[in-house]
Amino acid sequence: MPNESAKGVFVPRQLARHCRAPGTPRARASVLAAMSEWLISLEGTGSGQRLAMILALQAAFLHAVFGSLQKARHDPWLSRGAIDACLVGVSFPLLFLVPWPKPHMWPIFLGVVIIHFLYKVLQAMAYSRGAFTVVYPVVRGTGPLFAVIGAWFLFGEVFTPVQWLGLGVLLSGIFGLAVYNLMFLVTDRETLVPALGLALGTGLFVALYTTYDAFGIRSAVDPFTFLVWFFFLSAFDFPMLFAFTPLRRRLSGIALRPLVLRGLAGAIVAFGSFGSVMLATRLDKVGEAAVLRETSTVFAALIGWLVLRETVGPRRIALMTLIAAGAVIVEMGG
Repeated sequence: MPNESAKGVFVPRQLARHCRAPGTPRARASVLAAMSEWLISLEGTGSGQRLAMILALQAAFLHAVFGSLQKARHDPWLSRGAIDACLVGVSFPLLFLVPWPKPHMWPIFLGVVIIHFLYKVLQAMAYSRGAFTVVYPVVRGTGPLFAVIGAWFLFGEVFTPVQWLGLGVLLSGIFGLAVYNLMFLVTDRETLVPALGLALGTGLFVALYTTYDAFGIRSAVDPFTFLVWFFFLSAFDFPMLFAFTPLRRRLSGIALRPLVLRGLAGAIVAFGSFGSVMLATRLDKVGEAAVLRETSTVFAALIGWLVLRETVGPRRIALMTLIAAGAVIVEMGG
């Protein structure tokens, strides 16, 4: 096991040396190689667990921002298409800075493309039918239960009794929020039930891609090889939908500059959000990272209230906080 005092969360000296002259592609590739070596050295250590916790919390905040970017202003289908188009453009040059994937990775990437496409379709359908503060907590909160089961099945991870208690608290907040919305929500009332149903289905795919992506990044020799190819390959679907299906009609009359800027912002946030949680699942337990990420519901409530001007109310904030509290109990119980 590596010496944790020499390999903590902070960037080690050998990585710092690689960062002194990052002006050429070879130098940038060298930096990524050093970062990969450093991350791999933290696997199975206390420092790796702490870094995984930080990465999961970072992913929580950034994913709430990502969800609001897809939901706000533009049609969710348009927003997702713009984000994916920018992801293809941003990730393409990075392909030349990481090692080429090993042959066994290509079938894994095919699974990634299929799972994430279905997830994105369900999410866009849910956002088209319900308010952000209604759909997002159910989507993000339903995933942990299935992710914990998937992590047990695939990786042999076992939760402690305290962690199961935390998961129960989290789920009570989720289903309490769903019941509250069914009883009291006024806006989008006619589409509320299908929106919640789609949100539950999306949550199932959140768990599926969380466990599958963890399997993928653990199967890769170099974690950054998986991340770069993940973003490049999984982002082709929505731009192709707009190119070859009637969805392109949604672009009629749309000002492209704000849409492209939103897409670029979403692409950058996606790198931080999805990249952080996948690195966290390589460093530590998949179930704990998946649950801790669901503190994003609190960030989503604040964004929905402050930015999207949606009515949240004290009861819904309390229920969202209950979801976050459950995630914290899971982390503390480990």
